[in-house]
Amino acid sequence: MRLLPPHTPLRYRSFMAAAAVSPSLALASAGADLSQAVALLSRGTVLVVGDAMVDRYIYGHVSRVSPEAPVPVLTVEREVALPGGAGNVVRNLTALGAAVAFVSVVGDDAAGSDLTGLIGGQPRVEPWLLVQGGRATTTKTRFVAAGQHLLRADHEQSQPIHPRLADRLVKIATDAVAATATVVLSDYGKGVLSGEVAQRLILAAHAAGRRVVVDPKGGDHARFAGADLIIPECDELRHATGLPCTDAATVAAAATMLRRTHRFGAVLVPRGPEGLTLIQDDGAGGEAVTHLRAEASDVHDPAGSGDAVVAVVAAGLAAGLPLASVSRLAALALGIVSRKSGIALVRAEELTEALAPGRGLARKLASLPLAHEVMERWRHRGWRVGFLNITGGDCPASLTEQARQWCDRLVVAVPEGSGLEAVLSERPEVDMIALTNGIGAEDLIRRLRPDVLVGDVLDTVLAELLSEWGGEMRCAA
Repeated sequence: MRLLPPHTPLRYRSFMAAAAVSPSLALASAGADLSQAVALLSRGTVLVVGDAMVDRYIYGHVSRVSPEAPVPVLTVEREVALPGGAGNVVRNLTALGAAVAFVSVVGDDAAGSDLTGLIGGQPRVEPWLLVQGGRATTTKTRFVAAGQHLLRADHEQSQPIHPRLADRLVKIATDAVAATATVVLSDYGKGVLSGEVAQRLILAAHAAGRRVVVDPKGGDHARFAGADLIIPECDELRHATGLPCTDAATVAAAATMLRRTHRFGAVLVPRGPEGLTLIQDDGAGGEAVTHLRAEASDVHDPAGSGDAVVAVVAAGLAAGLPLASVSRLAALALGIVSRKSGIALVRAEELTEALAPGRGLARKLASLPLAHEVMERWRHRGWRVGFLNITGGDCPASLTEQARQWCDRLVVAVPEGSGLEAVLSERPEVDMIALTNGIGAEDLIRRLRPDVLVGDVLDTVLAELLSEWGGEMRCAA
């Protein structure tokens, strides 16, 4: 086995200087708005330890079927290689402007050499990559034509790394802890964090006063006991607890069980297009539950979204931001990345743009024909669409929040020029604002065909109309 030297000029002294966030600045950020919080992400210094891999994409076109078997023939046009696994967390961190120390293991093969170059080419990264002879570097190769995946081929070994290599990895990572503000353990089940490695790193981080964020991908969660934050996907949470994770309530219950079982400081669960669920200490020995919505979209590509969430949270915590603020930014990042194709990044400028005043109105405002089209796409995805028709006066937040509990997507109709558009656009529970021009309630319902109509009193005529397509009416308290 041998240790590859760092491939960037950035040294630990640089990390130490970057980590010296002014206490007054970090304290002030707790009350700052999210745009100011985004600007602080570049001050974060993060140590990432975990399973690195190569993500290869082979793009081409298909114009015929093979005469040898009924399979498409891909005419290759280009190939792309990117750092994957924990390496993608590193990519997301650098896209946010954070400085990163990265400790991992590669095989003594061509893919390992390629990965070393890919990681070393990232800005503000200090890579420490150990090489284990005879071990295959994990490589995932995707064959893509016309935007569709034809096949994925994986080349990997998932056995635990050699014990002596594990000792060396822990020593290097422990040295790096002092030079960084937050530690990320990115576990893809490929052997780097197996055995006692994770627990030794957690103890070293806590001894230095550093918080630990865990990104688990299978296996025994007891290895990460005592970590400050764990970020499991819903499938991972279901596997870890044996509990259903079908909606916000069941996810919260499973996350609470996971937190108590392994003494995690907090649990943050990405729920795809539904956003995030955060479970943390309520200060009285119980759990505080917060559901954070991602921006609605009829497109959702989950590839890489979990890594983006981990990166935003880690960079924010490293910069001294409170967990509540970084979780809100993570929900925003989840929506941004999910709308992109393939394993994509979220950049600080994208977060800033998404938070720009008035941008929410531009994203959510729709004419009736557009609202109908979008609602049909949402229903096609199996989402339950709720509807509020505001004909005058105001629309209290309590009304839209309650309405959103009964559906997966909420549309609010308002008269054009009512002045409510800007107010509603800033509410995360409102997914679309439909502009009406004197159309009667019955005609409006017939045109949009919502699954749930929310009103202050039961309207039997509208309730009977909704029943024609299986919809229902709910009365707000």
